[in-house]
Amino acid sequence: MFERTKETKVLRDPIHGYIHIRYRVIWNCLNSREFQRLHRIHQLGGDFQVYHAAEHSRFGHSLGVYEVCRRMVTEVDSIAGALSESEKIAVMAAALLHDLGHGPYSHFFESIQDISHEERTMRIIADPASEVHQALTAEDEKLPQEVIRILKHEHQRPILNQMISSQLDADRMDYLLRDAYETGTSYGTFDLERVLRTLRICDDMLCVKQSGMHSIEDYIMARYHMYWQVYLHPDAKSYEMLLATFFKRYMEINEPIEVFEPLRHPLSNEEFFLMDECRMMYGFQCALNSKDAILRDFADRILNRRLFAWIENPNEDQIRQLEERLKDRPYYLIEEPEHKGSFLPYSEERSKIWILTNRNELKPLSQCSEIVRALLKMEDVPEKRIFYPKDIAIH
Repeated sequence: MFERTKETKVLRDPIHGYIHIRYRVIWNCLNSREFQRLHRIHQLGGDFQVYHAAEHSRFGHSLGVYEVCRRMVTEVDSIAGALSESEKIAVMAAALLHDLGHGPYSHFFESIQDISHEERTMRIIADPASEVHQALTAEDEKLPQEVIRILKHEHQRPILNQMISSQLDADRMDYLLRDAYETGTSYGTFDLERVLRTLRICDDMLCVKQSGMHSIEDYIMARYHMYWQVYLHPDAKSYEMLLATFFKRYMEINEPIEVFEPLRHPLSNEEFFLMDECRMMYGFQCALNSKDAILRDFADRILNRRLFAWIENPNEDQIRQLEERLKDRPYYLIEEPEHKGSFLPYSEERSKIWILTNRNELKPLSQCSEIVRALLKMEDVPEKRIFYPKDIAIH
């Protein structure tokens, strides 16, 4: 029997109204220093440079994912009845802790440290020295490994894996609504209440009643539009390119800035804990006094939003002009790593959203939805952008 808090803890939230915490282990994980660190990590990387209100943190998002998951295991009768209390605790803890490994500016940080945020998260949870590990083992010594199995998508109960990471999971359901709200856009909105109301469990898999299919279609399109209007915004990417180029230059020169020196080698968990955006900003301020003109310039651009211009899918003549004009400034023509242009809103290659039909049959969403069938025919066309200083004019 897992110990409950003396009373239900509630935290006000702009998306879910209230976050409800009833178990001591969840409350203790929330109060661990590793989780509190997420206050100091932006949820949306460089998007706050475009959408000025997008200052929300990984902390708020992680709480939101927990709340969606909590509602799944307590309010969806078929799920609540299929899981034991320990399984509910494990999946709620996984929801809360799934982003512990995010570095400064979220996904950007993975480009300068050769470790994914998922792997870092699991290392923190497994580390006996971490407060979050201690909070979990205080309830059940096996709980850290149960949480890690869910995060690795290796738990013996497929439903637990799906609730955290799948085409229809608590993570996406929170970040779409939260990011839309914080950016002041409407692209990411969908009917969360209807989705939750029509969720079911069948053959230990998450599925949706056929009557809820249209809400799932809205959810899929919300994700598609958010990627192109918010997550892949070229000015947000320009900011992240400045960050990446700053650190590329820093690693190539022999001029130490104390707060950045740990980045020259793989970070320990303790070093990672200290690497937050407050530290980054202080480092950029220090770099304004660097002897290196390139480092000074990029620090100034980062701190004062002097973004590069950009061209999407440049032609050969545009590339030739820029290469000629910037031949003596090698850091000032940046090509973004190629991404898929259409960013397909839905794919069934790795996982599917399952529909429980009116005949009580389990079918992939694509077999039930005309809209999704059309979406699956979209071509995955690679696209790229190049970035360069705005004072360089090209024809």
